[in-house]
Amino acid sequence: MAAIQKLLNIALHPLSLVLLSSFMIPFLIFKVFIYVRNLFQTDENGRRGAVLSLVDIREDNLVVVAEKARSLGSPDVIIIAADVSKLQDCRRFVDQTVNHFGRLDCLVNNAGIGKPSGFKDWSNASEFTPMMASKAAAINYFETLRMELGRAISITIVTPGLINTDLGLTVVKEERIMEIIPLLSASELAESIVKSACRGDMYLTEPSWVKVLFPFKLLYPQLVDSAVRSFIGLSRKINNSATELKLE
Repeated sequence: MAAIQKLLNIALHPLSLVLLSSFMIPFLIFKVFIYVRNLFQTDENGRRGAVLSLVDIREDNLVVVAEKARSLGSPDVIIIAADVSKLQDCRRFVDQTVNHFGRLDCLVNNAGIGKPSGFKDWSNASEFTPMMASKAAAINYFETLRMELGRAISITIVTPGLINTDLGLTVVKEERIMEIIPLLSASELAESIVKSACRGDMYLTEPSWVKVLFPFKLLYPQLVDSAVRSFIGLSRKINNSATELKLE
């Protein structure tokens, strides 16, 4: 067994480089074709006449959204108060939706939590338990589910950057240096998500310029770690300076 492991360690690295180089050009041509196709694709009307089941832990938040959806042409909208972190609530809103409409065609799972702070600010680690591995776990789960289901159900995984929401504004407020990053509006993100899901995309990253950072993380992890450490250090200096000015 040890000999096989050594053989694989020696042989697979150069073999993988050969395979990557041989697939790279056709794959890039395919990606460019898809990109150009999407650029010239007719922009469909956002008023698609979908019937909607709106779910939120705070029911009062949904009233305005439901009225807006109806004004845009949705023939039927129901609102359901539920906590998606509770399994029984998830089962309940799915059952209510199916019972009301007869079926469920598209599920948008966009619940999220966050607490912008560094490790040094933790006073009780249990406070962060709900967030531990949440994004990575969700992505890995849906990637595995997509492999198992094949083409039976289309799954689009969305990885947004800083969005102009309460959570996004909190991050900017806590880390002042983040103000240099332009915030994408929630409506722009929602429109991109609808278009991407209708196209059957596997992934969507918005704003799209964020994707240019991915190859650096893959190919130069040490450089990225060093850059992030410098970024965090600069952010702390700015925050400390802002705090001192307020005290004065």
